[in-house]
Amino acid sequence: MIDLPDAVRGALELERTERGLVPHRLPAWARARGDAQLAMVEAQPSGVRLVFRTAATVVELDAVRTKVSYVGAAARPDGVYELFVDGAPAGAGTVGGGDELLVDMTTGGTEVRRGEPGTVRFAGLPARTKDVKIWLPHNELTTLVELRADAPASAANPDGRPRWLHHGSSISQGSGAASPTTTWPAVAARHAGVELTNLGFGGSALLDPFTAQVMRDIPADVVSVKLGINVVNADLMRLRAFGPAVHGFLDTIRAGHPTTPLLVVSPLLCPIHEDTPGPGAPVFEADGVVRFRATGEPGPGKLTLKVIREELARVVAQRGDDPNLHLLDGLALYGEQDFAELPLPDALHPDAETHRRVGERFARLVFGSGGPFA
Repeated sequence: MIDLPDAVRGALELERTERGLVPHRLPAWARARGDAQLAMVEAQPSGVRLVFRTAATVVELDAVRTKVSYVGAAARPDGVYELFVDGAPAGAGTVGGGDELLVDMTTGGTEVRRGEPGTVRFAGLPARTKDVKIWLPHNELTTLVELRADAPASAANPDGRPRWLHHGSSISQGSGAASPTTTWPAVAARHAGVELTNLGFGGSALLDPFTAQVMRDIPADVVSVKLGINVVNADLMRLRAFGPAVHGFLDTIRAGHPTTPLLVVSPLLCPIHEDTPGPGAPVFEADGVVRFRATGEPGPGKLTLKVIREELARVVAQRGDDPNLHLLDGLALYGEQDFAELPLPDALHPDAETHRRVGERFARLVFGSGGPFA
């Protein structure tokens, strides 16, 4: 049996429960200041992986998954566990059983149906000492029960790669991606050769002060924040509040990272919100597919994605005395030409191919030669 706490990477806190160990991407004090939506998504371990060194040829992980289902919507695919050996893909699997969290998006009501733990098993690994990583699902809460191998295992040594801290919305968490290593931040991290801490929270990139405080205190070599889409589709604030809130968010991060390269990323193209304010609302199609629409009416100070991009550019320009603060227009990652080729399946989230494209572009534009994180 492998000691689980020593193996976990990419989580900020591990909670011991009667059923096992829950990796959290926010500490308890910050979780207490959020809402039920944030509590659900921060416990979905996007970017979290188990890392260890072993000569084992068989590795097994027992876990209790919590699969989220939506009333009136088609069943979502099972969360994927991905195995890497010495940095190369070596298998993938799922766990059965587990809990189900049933969510009614029209009322906000929830119901939990309890189930039993399941096991994902990886066999046929090379019979030599090697570094092993198991990436946990980006879209299923995972309670870790036991990690076993048929040979002794030890904690892997730090590899010395630069540490990238990123915050964003469900797009950054990986909504629409095929697996945990194909979310766009994971793709970018792999291409750039950096160690990722992913604070992408579905529906919850809302300029919460406690999120900035958490980011302030996390060691990082580079930091990025992708802002805008959740503020619009939640109809959270007006223009007068948005600018100062962004300033405050950046000020807090800067208190812990005064000279660290810091990148502000504006929204990707999302036609339903380019000119139409939120709130956004789900539409349940007859085939069980959920799509989204914007329901707001234009008005003074109301936020759209075009307004957000302009305001973020203004805020960054206003902070011109910070030579390590940078701006990336999200349309450079996914714009009109991309939408024509790869439209958003639910009108809000990118598909798996788009995640790959955005991740590769981010790696090139941001970590590549001449980029702000070069």
